[in-house]
Amino acid sequence: MSRRVKRRISECSIDEATTLPDDILIQIFSILDYRSRASFAATCQSFRRLGSSPCLWGSLDLRFHKFDTAMANSISSRTKHLSKLEFRGVESADAIVHLRAQSLRELSGEFCQGITDATVSAIAARHKLLQSIQFGPLACEKVSSHGIEAIAHCCPNLTRLHLSGVREVTADAINSLASRCVKLEDVAFMDSNDIDEFALGNLASLRFLSVAGAKRLNWGLAFQHWRRLPNLVGLDVSRTDIAFDSSTRSSWLSLSDKLQIAITLDCPELEEQGSTAVNYYMEKMKHNANKDDDGRMSGFVAWTERALSQSLVRMAENNLTGTKVVDPFWDRTGATLLLHLLRSSEVDVRERAATAIATFVIVDDDDHPAATSTVDSTRARRIMQSGGVDVLLSFATTSIRQGLQIEALKAIANLCMDSQVAKVVAENGGITILSNLMRSSNRFVVEEALGGLWNLSLGEELKGLISETGGTKALVDLIFQWPPSSHGILERAAGTVANLVTDEKCNFEVMAAGGVRALTLLAGFSEYVGVQEQSELVAVAKAMEYHRQGERAKAARALANLVSHGDVNASNFAVGEEVGAVEALVRITFSQHEGARLEAAGALWNLSFDERNREAIAAAGGIVALISLAKSCSNSSHQGDLQERAAGALWGLSVSEANSVAIGEYGGVPPLIGLACSDIEDVHETAAGALWNIAFEPGNALRILQDGGVSSLIHLCSSSPSRMARFMATLALAYLFDGRMDEYVAERGITQDPFNTMIADRIKMIALNHIGSFVLSFCSDHICDTAMLAEASSAALAQRMEGCLIPEVGFLKCSEVEMKRFVAMLGSACPILKVCSSFALFQFTMPNGRYTSHHVTLLQNAGISRIIQAIASSSTTPVEVKVFVKLLRSNLQLHYRLEDLSNFHTLVCASKLTPILHKL
Repeated sequence: MSRRVKRRISECSIDEATTLPDDILIQIFSILDYRSRASFAATCQSFRRLGSSPCLWGSLDLRFHKFDTAMANSISSRTKHLSKLEFRGVESADAIVHLRAQSLRELSGEFCQGITDATVSAIAARHKLLQSIQFGPLACEKVSSHGIEAIAHCCPNLTRLHLSGVREVTADAINSLASRCVKLEDVAFMDSNDIDEFALGNLASLRFLSVAGAKRLNWGLAFQHWRRLPNLVGLDVSRTDIAFDSSTRSSWLSLSDKLQIAITLDCPELEEQGSTAVNYYMEKMKHNANKDDDGRMSGFVAWTERALSQSLVRMAENNLTGTKVVDPFWDRTGATLLLHLLRSSEVDVRERAATAIATFVIVDDDDHPAATSTVDSTRARRIMQSGGVDVLLSFATTSIRQGLQIEALKAIANLCMDSQVAKVVAENGGITILSNLMRSSNRFVVEEALGGLWNLSLGEELKGLISETGGTKALVDLIFQWPPSSHGILERAAGTVANLVTDEKCNFEVMAAGGVRALTLLAGFSEYVGVQEQSELVAVAKAMEYHRQGERAKAARALANLVSHGDVNASNFAVGEEVGAVEALVRITFSQHEGARLEAAGALWNLSFDERNREAIAAAGGIVALISLAKSCSNSSHQGDLQERAAGALWGLSVSEANSVAIGEYGGVPPLIGLACSDIEDVHETAAGALWNIAFEPGNALRILQDGGVSSLIHLCSSSPSRMARFMATLALAYLFDGRMDEYVAERGITQDPFNTMIADRIKMIALNHIGSFVLSFCSDHICDTAMLAEASSAALAQRMEGCLIPEVGFLKCSEVEMKRFVAMLGSACPILKVCSSFALFQFTMPNGRYTSHHVTLLQNAGISRIIQAIASSSTTPVEVKVFVKLLRSNLQLHYRLEDLSNFHTLVCASKLTPILHKL
């Protein structure tokens, strides 16, 4: 029931409501879910009486509700007239015997893997009027012929028996059914290997038989005996391994002639002969449409649709997507068949068809098991083009059967992984529908609705639509409202928020709604550490831990995206300021879940852009955590991304001098050197940036030299495909050999033997040569011609050298001491260091750079004008240095002109000349 209906009912006083006729009130009760019905029944005596009306308790679907012994005892007094019951799980099966449902006719159970013969026998003994029993589709491996015999002895009115994966079906069990259940018309022993073929021929009342998925049957003997069944009209042998010899083929042809339909999905021997399930189905429906007036035809159609839908679901669950078996079937008739079943009059069939669609459109990458599943766009769009989206959205909004609603939502969510289908879903009101349903009180409905929004939020143009429905605030509220045990809801809500906050408007909405606090709570949830001795509880613990880490990963990713706008977004500092946020992210870097580590490292990287967060990360142990991550990420399946983010976070932290020193002291140099040798270009940039920052401190420079980092930096500056990485590696090498490290060694009395000193000198010469090679690669011989340099104006030279700029350098920010160090290098006795520093200053003062104004101010304070004049007038300065110094002067002059124009514009706007200038 929607919140609107609940609100309208609650707006009426109890006295007003009780004056309504009983039949109207009962009709209202009938459209409520069980929880709402119980709430209203507890309101007053009149409602309690009406809430117990037999007509409201004729059918119960408890699959999506907790049903245990306590619940069974609490509702047992109302189940006297219960006719149909659906449940899920072993705990629910054990609780059934506590009901007083002596009138129970139909019983259907899902996820009954652990159900035993004892439980089956107890259920049958307490409900002797049962006419239909269905346990599946997962294998009931603990049920054997003893359970089947108990059913036969206790339920003589049985007309339908469907069991999946029972251990064995012996002749004694089948003969018991034949002798005691004389009305038995529909039998299915699916995915069961040991079935007595001969005994099945004794079920004289049988009209429909399914052995789908059965193995090791003697098919020749089976067809021969089943041919004698007088009433058999439908046979399902889907997913079997029938192999024909002359005898088997003859028996099959004889049997199939008397059948009205044989379902042979994924049965290659029969499908090659053209005996496909769809052909049989369509042809027989057309041929017999007007031949049966006693209602038996409708039963035949219902069985056919049930069998087809069951086989399609099993094919999908067996991970056949993408195989040679499924692709031709889907292209030929699969989509058409599923859409036909989606419109069936049988609600169970519609539900299974939605399940099959949700599964068939997903493709797993077998070559990369760790990769996320993706959608098969061809299949998804075929469903869309055939009107399937409208049908599924209708089920999601109007179905009072929660199972159908949930499976429809699951199908919508998976279809929305395709961008074209996502747009159609949005155009048909899907975002509003999903936004409303995520406010449901049923966690399964909420979870699947969030799955759809999660996939829709991947589309940039759809983020605004989600925001317009109030979805952004609702998502944050969900994280606060649902308990930590609601793993699926919390993971999907965090994943959706993570996608939305990449949009600036949604980013601010999340902030305003308390999103930082919500995500911090989610990221900081303690790990599930309960270790149980029982194997089933251990499996549950592992599953809970997997989901917990998934939630933490999504929360970390949401925090990472929330602060990804960097300096221009207040979210960056807000996340760092939130109590527990940084600590939670640091803890997640030690997670066993790779995705969680990846997202936490990304969040810390983004947070480190703000200088106010750097010390908080360091205080929370972030430096040690990130160094540990950098050491371990070489074995990750997300190796490149994790390396980039770990090095990037260390790069951001190393902007602080204290953090830079700590990175060296805590052992951060070796892993950064290792990352510098990565094959991935993005890792080159972050590792080079981190090494450049920490090399500024002489102690770290010495560590880099001693740990073999020079060769890694040389490799970067000479061969990396990233010019940005080459530039920063070159500056790191310049820091190593500009004399500061030598002073540091001398001050501390560190001595080296002559042999090591000779090696160090050799390394220095090689490094300086590579620095020169990189810088001079930006300066052609024509430009460096002395005569040409003298004649060319600064503006003309700058125009020629425009292609020498590295645009990404415009996002780098140097401190005052760094700029002074570059200025000091201009006076170095080493020509290569001179040209390197002039080249670097030319880059750092590029027009329109983010920090150009900052750098120019620092250079002015360092007396750059005087130094430029001295270099220009010197006859001994290398021509390459003069080229870059002239370019530097051009950058400075351009900046001064632009600044003067800005000041003039400000002055004019503030003066009385403004009206006159506007007229001009």
